[in-house]
Amino acid sequence: MKYLRVWGCLAKVMLPDPKKRKIGSKTSDCIFLGYAEHSVAYRFLVLHSDIIERNIIIETKNVEFFEHIFSLKSSCTSEQPINNTSDALSEDLRRSKRQRKETSFGDDFYTYLVENDPISFLEATSAPDAKHWDKAIKFEFDSIKKNNTWTLVDLPKGAKPIGCKWIFKKKYYPDGSIEKYKARLVAKGFTQKHNIDYFDTFATVTRISSIRVLLALTSIHKLVIHQMGVKTTFLNGELEEEIDMTQLEGCVVPGQKEKVCKLLKSLYGLKQAPKLWHEKLDNVLLCEGFSTNDADKCVYSRSENGEYVIICLYVNDMLIFGTCNDIVFQTKLFLGSKFEMKDKGEASVILGVKIIRKGDSILLSQEKYTEKLLKKFGYYDFMSVSTPYDANSKLKKNKGESISQTQYAR
Repeated sequence: MKYLRVWGCLAKVMLPDPKKRKIGSKTSDCIFLGYAEHSVAYRFLVLHSDIIERNIIIETKNVEFFEHIFSLKSSCTSEQPINNTSDALSEDLRRSKRQRKETSFGDDFYTYLVENDPISFLEATSAPDAKHWDKAIKFEFDSIKKNNTWTLVDLPKGAKPIGCKWIFKKKYYPDGSIEKYKARLVAKGFTQKHNIDYFDTFATVTRISSIRVLLALTSIHKLVIHQMGVKTTFLNGELEEEIDMTQLEGCVVPGQKEKVCKLLKSLYGLKQAPKLWHEKLDNVLLCEGFSTNDADKCVYSRSENGEYVIICLYVNDMLIFGTCNDIVFQTKLFLGSKFEMKDKGEASVILGVKIIRKGDSILLSQEKYTEKLLKKFGYYDFMSVSTPYDANSKLKKNKGESISQTQYAR
């Protein structure tokens, strides 16, 4: 989380000396309160000053911010001097183009927060929520070691290893709260060479229309529907090509810095990773007696003793439909014996679509996605209407610049 001119941060403000003294401090320590209503100046509460009274509110543009010091959150007081590292800043207030979330503390206070995921290992391990990222990094690295993803070797003569990096992402619930912190080690597959480091890359995923049809059948026939997720999905693929990779940042083996990782299993970021994972799962399910659907190769079904079970796969997310609880639980046990799985219980969210069961009916909601689009295009605070078009408006030929087709479709 990054702060932009956050309320409560410390600032050094340059003020004129009313006594016209030639010696002494010409600046005052203040707390940033917000922005002036009728000018482009900033508003401050004076903490310490040799020029004017303390605890009064002033407005000025001659200021230097210290955004890493928050006087309301730390023991920092006016008695602690601030090193004046540069001349006082004078800048016009301009709104950032980045998406902002505003929280109001009243008419006189403003704060803007930009919620971003870390973009580097150093940023994640030094962030305020570093303990969560450290836990996610440890989980990912333990999964890689447990899966025997690579072995350390000397770099073969003439070979060039591909790089790797950490990707950090917060996963959210439909209501916007944080579900978990995820860290992924990703190979820099863009440096791979076709027909040398990889061959085929295609992997199918289920269609959203297939999911809707199965949910409709669930409502009609009162089926049981559960959900599971595959942990470290792409690490399950068996790698056929010889690929060497540099050691990952923060996890270099002491005394073996010059060695590289010879990949034995697939890894996120590799061009062939989705294909290898799909082949692995496909072979496991077919050997267990499942059959694929002719219309959608990611829908698997099997009947047993008059009961029926269907698995619908979207990369690592699975919806399991069954005519009874027993066959669903047996299928979950089977999958858990083959892969490291996460049991999510009764299905609630798939691909951002919220699944709500009300009696014999099933409701699908994309409330979070809709809110995101409305906020992006500036329509979130608009009043609701019965029709999206004003019947009294007269259409005119557009004489302005055309917008992109993708943006128009959105």
